[in-house]
Amino acid sequence: MTRRTIPLNTIDAFLVTARHLNLTRAAKELCLTQGAVSRKIATLEAWLGFAVFERHARGLHLTHRGCALLPELQSAYENLLDVTDRACRKASVIRLKAPTCAMRWLVPKIVELEHSAPDIQIVLTTTIEHGINFKNEPYDAAIVFGPHAKSGTLLFEETLTPVISESLLHKEESAEDALQRLTFLHPTRDRTDWSLWLAGDPSLRPAMSKNQHFDTMDLAISAAIQGFGIAIADVTLVAEDLRMGRLVRPFSHSVKTGASYRLCVRQGSENTAGLAAFCTSLLNIS
Repeated sequence: MTRRTIPLNTIDAFLVTARHLNLTRAAKELCLTQGAVSRKIATLEAWLGFAVFERHARGLHLTHRGCALLPELQSAYENLLDVTDRACRKASVIRLKAPTCAMRWLVPKIVELEHSAPDIQIVLTTTIEHGINFKNEPYDAAIVFGPHAKSGTLLFEETLTPVISESLLHKEESAEDALQRLTFLHPTRDRTDWSLWLAGDPSLRPAMSKNQHFDTMDLAISAAIQGFGIAIADVTLVAEDLRMGRLVRPFSHSVKTGASYRLCVRQGSENTAGLAAFCTSLLNIS
């Protein structure tokens, strides 16, 4: 007797018959004749070397050894079905376009999504562009950003506040005084974001004599974490950095810019079910 000789095609017949204890009902469920079911049971019993059923005039009864075999065999068979089902199931591939400025918020969401929905595979394309044209671009979904972004589902509104590595703050000086000596880190090639925040508190008039300009907010935030200076950043994008202590907020007030991050999806996508699951998961992840 070897593993290769196990009559696997008899297992289902045994499990179904054990559930019904009736050859007629078992044959009907298996779409076989009663004779075919009986032969499968006989084959299994011959291989095992003992009977699994006792035949009575009113039906079948499991033998003592049949009762002992049933739960473990049933568990193993269900596991086999689960394994083959997972092997046959194709992953839903979602082609996602997203601006690099959203990566600090998006990447942890994708990681969590892979754990909660392993059948969904995200193929991510990052870009400095903030829009999407599904007619010309091969994506299933996109995160768009801008002051005029109205289509799609709102993810969060841009809200700006200064952030800095705590190591750059001196205990003996106020945050207002610190602004006079620190390097200002700008997420764009102009000073729009800093100017907008400073307008919310006219008492702050920093000289802004030292400045560094970056192409994306993510780069400015990374520079702030490394102690390069003080950055103006979106509260949502730096939420994890603030929670972990990589950055601190020297000022409590923030300002909304009127811009927002939104999730847009392609209409009529072939992967409708996977896309719907992706959108639901992304929006429900806190």
